[in-house]
Amino acid sequence: MTMIKPSKLRKSRQLQRKRRHARIRKKVFGTVDRPRLAVYRSIRHIEGQIIDDDAGRTLVGLSTLAPELRNTAPGEGNRKVEASRAAGKLLAEKAREHGVTTVVFDRGGFRYHGRIKAFAEGARSGGLEF
Repeated sequence: MTMIKPSKLRKSRQLQRKRRHARIRKKVFGTVDRPRLAVYRSIRHIEGQIIDDDAGRTLVGLSTLAPELRNTAPGEGNRKVEASRAAGKLLAEKAREHGVTTVVFDRGGFRYHGRIKAFAEGARSGGLEF
């Protein structure tokens, strides 16, 4: 990450998030035994990846754009939150097929709230431990 002036960081929400993410990434590191579950939230979709930082490769990745999630019927409540929960659950199932059971959660500088929280709860209900 390039050095950004502190005065510029206060001006942009995206730069504030990048700063928080960099602070989190100093502490959170994925290994072979316990890879990192990185989450990214855009305005319409959410994406999760399980990453082995030692090897520098993504083991499993999933987005709400995946064909498996297109036909999920929305339940009661917010559609985006329900889609996030379903995506987390499906990602956990795919991770277990690859032999991953425990992960380190990387919220990507986003608050643990709303869709990020729903994604994490879905991953836990799918069988991942973190």
